[in-house]
Amino acid sequence: MSEEPKANPHVNSDAEARQKMVRGSAWMTAGSLFSRILGALYIIPWVLWMGSNYTQGNALYAKGYNIYSFFLLVAIGGIPSAISKQISEYNAINEYAVGQRLYKRGLLLTSAFGIVGGAIMWFGAGPIGVVFGGGDPNVIPVLRALAIALVIIPSMSLTRGFFQGYQQMAPSAISQFIEQVFRVLYMLAATFFIMKVQRGDWVKAVTQSTFAAFVGAAASLLLLGWYYYRKRPELNALAEQSDNKLAIPVWKLFKDIIVQAIPFIVVDTATTVFNLLDQATFQPMMKLAYHLDDTQINTLYAYFAFNANKLVMIIVSLASAIAVTVVPLLSESLASHNRRNIRKQLEDAIILFLFIMIPGALGMAAIAQPLNTLFYSYDQVGTLILQISAFTAIILGLFTVVSALMQGLSRNRDIIRYYLIGLLVKLIIQLPCIYLLSTAGPLVATAIGMTVASLMALYDLEVNFGIRYVRILPKVNRILMYAILTYVGARLAVFLLNLVFNEQSKTQSMLIVIVAVAVGGAIYAYFTLKSRLADMMIGSRAAGLRRKLRIK
Repeated sequence: MSEEPKANPHVNSDAEARQKMVRGSAWMTAGSLFSRILGALYIIPWVLWMGSNYTQGNALYAKGYNIYSFFLLVAIGGIPSAISKQISEYNAINEYAVGQRLYKRGLLLTSAFGIVGGAIMWFGAGPIGVVFGGGDPNVIPVLRALAIALVIIPSMSLTRGFFQGYQQMAPSAISQFIEQVFRVLYMLAATFFIMKVQRGDWVKAVTQSTFAAFVGAAASLLLLGWYYYRKRPELNALAEQSDNKLAIPVWKLFKDIIVQAIPFIVVDTATTVFNLLDQATFQPMMKLAYHLDDTQINTLYAYFAFNANKLVMIIVSLASAIAVTVVPLLSESLASHNRRNIRKQLEDAIILFLFIMIPGALGMAAIAQPLNTLFYSYDQVGTLILQISAFTAIILGLFTVVSALMQGLSRNRDIIRYYLIGLLVKLIIQLPCIYLLSTAGPLVATAIGMTVASLMALYDLEVNFGIRYVRILPKVNRILMYAILTYVGARLAVFLLNLVFNEQSKTQSMLIVIVAVAVGGAIYAYFTLKSRLADMMIGSRAAGLRRKLRIK
């Protein structure tokens, strides 16, 4: 790995902290982005092989995965971030041995969580499917296929958190990508064999596609084990030179893991709980408002819960990557009582998030029509839902980042309270939004609820840590202006290319997407380099790029 742990850590300077944040974010962003892109690209052949059943298959896949995601996050959602936070705090005071004991004991705990969670999901698949799957019997085999993955993923996630505590993001990023590669390969092979060779049942194809989660997790866990074995001599050396002033009993380590993890679990499940709320309420509310049958409702549900969500999560994952990087850095500054560093890291994290997220979201909205055609089919309703999802992704990403900032600063109770208030807001406005906006209603209700929660958290950071939003406002304005220009450029490219190419063709839609992304990306790169805004993100490399591109 390129990132080496330091035996005698000191409080980071502004430049060092920013470099760590950008470098860590780069690793996590690359791993998350590549895995998300791969997780979206498989849809193209998957949809073709599923044939006319693909919308029903997408709906079933989304139902099963939303339930699985909730179980997964309850079992391990907070543990990687909690372990990362605790280990970074112990390392900051030269108690490496305690952090390593914490990891080893944590493996026992996560193994138990995985077995219990998997058993509950397997044996409770029937009643769970009735409550959250709309009574669809096809959800049961899907949940049982996913229950197997639930057994090993907690230990895999704990190991990622261990490396993140040392601010080594490469193992997490690479293992994330490997996990997705093996998952997609198995998924596509199984689907092709069932649907094209056996001419089989689409429900079986979906079931095997979800079982692929276990295959990917197993590959990732093996890779992480190899990383740990390779780094063991260095880790042992750090443990030997620790101060060893802390003597923490095993039960206390378990307690610390659980206490630290609970707030992370609650907040990490936020998006999934919002999705489960949609899953449980969309069908009855749509029947009440529009009197549609189950097949029509499943098709509409697939538009936002699977089709749009699969693509939008590519850019939301960028926010998640930033969030994972920020937690240990903030914890280190908090342990050192360095308020100046804390304030600077908070401001840098928000700017870094906006620098990536806003142009990404607006760019996806601009190319929504050819993108939706490429991955699914030419569909005006699907395009509209994807556009709305792209805009709401900014809010989802913002909540992800600000909740991580709050947790890194041990403001756990407060962020949980803000999240619950946002959830209550969504619950109240869900039916009116569905009645007025139909399929877009759940998306708008989620965006409003998470906006409320995010604004409360941002105000909390201002009051308690002195973050100065006025100071970062000029950069925010420039990012917004360049992102709007990016949107206009990409949208214009799509419009002009549609005059030449067939907008209903998948192959020609791919060409339109490639050209429009290149146009939009070039516009954003030019303005951020020319204005020196990119220097904050990529440092001295920006000057080199300006010379090569002859930008003054």
